[in-house]
Amino acid sequence: MLAGPTATGKTDLAHRLARKHEWAVLSADSMLVYRGMDIGTAKPLPADRAGLRYGGIDLATPDQSFDVGAWLAHARDFLQELPAEQEILVVGGTGLYFKALLYGLDPMPSVDPAVREWAERIYEDRGLDGLRRTCQELASERYAALKDKDNPRRLMRALELERMGAPHARVWEQREVEAVPVVLHMPRGRLDERIEARVERMFRDGLLDEVRRLQTQYPVWSDTASGAIGYREACAVLNGEMDEAEARASIARRTRQLARRQLTWFRHQLACEWVDINPGTSEEELAENVYAVWRRYGPCSITG
Repeated sequence: MLAGPTATGKTDLAHRLARKHEWAVLSADSMLVYRGMDIGTAKPLPADRAGLRYGGIDLATPDQSFDVGAWLAHARDFLQELPAEQEILVVGGTGLYFKALLYGLDPMPSVDPAVREWAERIYEDRGLDGLRRTCQELASERYAALKDKDNPRRLMRALELERMGAPHARVWEQREVEAVPVVLHMPRGRLDERIEARVERMFRDGLLDEVRRLQTQYPVWSDTASGAIGYREACAVLNGEMDEAEARASIARRTRQLARRQLTWFRHQLACEWVDINPGTSEEELAENVYAVWRRYGPCSITG
């Protein structure tokens, strides 16, 4: 398992190692699951994936919701389709996906249509402020745990789960995991430079054209897709709400914030081995450093 913050080069490294050792690749990235959202997510091109058994990408359209449970179901199907002796490299930056694969995830209940209609009616009748107040009153613990209290979909989901009596948190299976993921770490200044370069490349490669096509094909997007870094800003540019310079600055800022959150998550939520990418570290040296950790621990065991 190879993880790390965005823009550290983990995908290219994964492809290099997978080809050398004839491994399959499973993407653990919550944005690469969206079909057609390629440039803004830095999704590996078909040419990059040529010759590799690949899972975890292009699993939903931008108008569809997608969560960790859906990804875990896909991951299990993908792994079951591979030969028993096939080794798999899991690569990405979505820590929750790694944790689900290692420890399992209790299924959350499906929402009763009547309960969903009730929550949606609160939003329609009382607006965002009324929805927040209702969530505070009826689902105070879930409301306190929400990171984005301005997101009506998440507020409604909290109310739905409370109304159905669902557990207040996903319950992770408690079991020992002998092997650990490798997490790449790069000096902050260097990572920020790579993020800036990625933003420039996104616009040069046609991000606005990609989003224009997607808007035509999918007029309404899911909350996750519409809020994705790069895509929120591109939509704002096309809608005349932001100019391109503002969009570039916003994308770079939000990407830096994402990278910090990813680093924090892996430090505190999962036992990992960190591998530094220092100035002057060659691709071959980095690959050997990562592989040395895997040789020491052996392959990761995943939940059934």
